Amino acid sequence: MRRRLSIGFAGAESGDDLDIRKAYRLKLYDEPQHSNYGASPVSRLSEAQVSQAVNVLCDAFYDYPVMRYVIGPADGDYERRLHTLINFFVMARVWRGEPILGVSNGGELVAAAALTLPGKRQPPAELAQLREAVWRELGQFARTRYEAFGEATQKFDIGQPHYHLNMIGVRRSHAGEGLARQLLDAVHAMSQNDPASHGVTLTTEDFRNVSLYEHFGYESVGHVRLDAQLNTWGFFRPNEQWSADFRVRDASTE
Repeated sequence: MRRRLSIGFAGAESGDDLDIRKAYRLKLYDEPQHSNYGASPVSRLSEAQVSQAVNVLCDAFYDYPVMRYVIGPADGDYERRLHTLINFFVMARVWRGEPILGVSNGGELVAAAALTLPGKRQPPAELAQLREAVWRELGQFARTRYEAFGEATQKFDIGQPHYHLNMIGVRRSHAGEGLARQLLDAVHAMSQNDPASHGVTLTTEDFRNVSLYEHFGYESVGHVRLDAQLNTWGFFRPNEQWSADFRVRDASTE
């Protein structure tokens, strides 16, 4: 039976708005239902491919709980607002020189992931301008909720340099082909091979995913309940050389 994972938004990085390093979600399938032999290997996308990645992620996260929490119900304007928010997230990574990964099938991008690398990167002036334009369009209600979510998930900070998996998404037409898991494995390998990284963090807002992430080697670092409809769990997967040193500091709150 196929099980769907969703990894989520999470906190902020050094005050530049809620850092997008903790502002996303992973949608994954535990076991592929069939192999996709037409899929390409995971690659780092060029800036020219960024708009394709945004479209993939909009499709993958159309009904994700945090998107609804931030920008509201799926009314007639929802798709435009969703595109505005996800484009902001992705460009925050691109303009910092951080990787957007992808998998293509038949020349079409069908899966994408956004990462934050270890260390601080100064955001360019263009990002501040885009941020203000985004919140003018989406409104103060969306901004307040976005900031509240970011503040809550800051509690999951592990205190060590690491990769953060901001977002992974697969087009719904290609769900169940193991593409998100392929991307996840690539992220783990990147972190493992980077001497500056202690591991990979992520979050989820779906309790059903907790045991699955543990199956992938992640350990819970906390749980926060924002309101009656929205909970978030933080996870960390230490690199092999650091696994013996890592001790869970649970930051759960109600």
